[in-house]
Order: sequence, then structure tokens, then C-alpha cells
Amino acid sequence: MRTMGAMDLHAPILRWYDETARELPWRGPSASAWSVMVSEFMLQQTPVARVLPVHEHWLDRWPTPADLAAEATGEAVRAWGRLGYPRRALRLHAAATAIVEHHGGEVPDSYTDLIALPGIGDYTAAAIATFAHGRRHVVLDTNVRRVLARTVGGAELPGPSVTKAERETATELLPEDPPTAATWSVAVMELGALVCTATGPSCGACPVADLCAWRAAGYPAYDGPPRRAQAWAGTDRQCRGRLLAVLRDTEGAVHQSRLDAVWPDDTQRLRCLEGLVEDRLVVRTGAGRYALP
Repeated sequence: MRTMGAMDLHAPILRWYDETARELPWRGPSASAWSVMVSEFMLQQTPVARVLPVHEHWLDRWPTPADLAAEATGEAVRAWGRLGYPRRALRLHAAATAIVEHHGGEVPDSYTDLIALPGIGDYTAAAIATFAHGRRHVVLDTNVRRVLARTVGGAELPGPSVTKAERETATELLPEDPPTAATWSVAVMELGALVCTATGPSCGACPVADLCAWRAAGYPAYDGPPRRAQAWAGTDRQCRGRLLAVLRDTEGAVHQSRLDAVWPDDTQRLRCLEGLVEDRLVVRTGAGRYALP
């Protein structure tokens, strides 16, 4: 990718964000670092609208990492509700426990300490350091990658994984001042979420439409590897979700007969139940009985 002058993009995008940013509970000066961390776990592959009520309930019940760490992991899975990918709840619980054990119960502010926590990778460590602590890091989620691919690279969509060139471009565009860099990162993310969307982008509302390389090139179509929408109906993910729903809605153990009733395919159901046990989302409590851990 070839980068344009950074300031060409900075001023209009930062001004647009200042005028149109959504008010979300994990943003703003009153949001705790823990609130930001919880939001980053929940927002992975999950829309904001679905996260908002669960995030609110989670912070009401567990306002600090220590509050969550003191609970059984099964309660984290139960409170995760229907957000999907429930292993994120276990990872967040494990991270909270590590924060209590190694950081005095306070979410660390350095990328190095954050990425050492269980369940936290490059993106999440950079996002928490940036959005919770105002540090200067490149934060590359799907929305940011798409905005940069279009405005700077002239491509409709980024490739399936982050490239060295993408990271270099994002680094070149990152403001030098850490607080401004943090605002820039969330502003570009917001632009991708609300305006420069994957399908049907609202180019007329874009603050940098006149600078966009993709628009200038005539909106060339994506020519990378085919992107496949994730199936849901009839998949193991759906089956696992049905089984977990029974356990979440029940205090104590459940007899296997109740689990049998929610999924007709015996082979698939048993495979998914075994997978939930292996993933430590479910435990056996006796002959034919299962519960959250």
C-alpha cells in the first residue's frame, strides 16, 4: 500500500468522530479499564446491539476483575447468555483471575502485561492499552482494516489476514501524540462500523470520500480469496448453543434426557456434548447428569 499524507485523513475523521460518535458505556472518561476489557471480549464477532445489555449486566454483577474471579467459571458462562462463542467467557474469567494474582486486581496498562494474560492476543492487548489507558498502539480490527484498505489501498476489502504492509500503513497513519492516537484508532473503527461498512457503504456521509482511493478508482470489486458466510442452521455451533441454553437456564445438574430433547441427531448431539466437556464449558456430575462448571 502507498500512504497519503497522514494529516489529510486525521483532521476530517477526528472531526467526524467528535460530532457523531455513539455514546457507549465502555467509552468516555468515566469508563473503567475493566469495562473496556469486558467490552473487547464481548465485541469479538458480536454486534454492539447484542453486547450492550450483557455488558451492563456483567458490570453490575462483577464491577471489578476480583468480583468475577471469586465466582465459579460456570457463572461466567451463564451470564454470557446468547452472545455466542462462550469460550470467551472462560477466557475472560481466566484473565480476571490472573489480574488478581499478578496485578493487584487492576487491569494492566502495558501491552506486554496485557498480552501475557490468558485469552488475550495482539488485537485485544492493543485495544485495551489504547482505549482503556490512552496508549499509542496500532489497533487493527475488521472495521479499521476495511477503512484503510479503501481509503489508502484502493481495495474494496482487506485480505483474510493482516499483512506486514497493512501494519506498516496503519503505523504510518497513527498520530504521534498518544491520546490523539487512541482517539484516532476508535474514530477509524467507528467510521468502519457506521459508514464504511462491508456492504452498502454510505460514501455520501463519509468525511474522507474525496480522499478515498477506492472511490477514485471507480469502486473496483474485491478480487481476493472468496469470503464464505458462516452457516448456522444445523451446525455443531447451533447444537452446542442449544445444549448450553438448557444448562444456563437451570440451577444445578441436568439429566441427559433433557439435553436429548433439544437436538434430534443423536450422533451430533453426543459429539457436541463431549466437545463442551472437553472445552470445560460443561462438567459431568454423575451418571447421565451435566452442569455448568
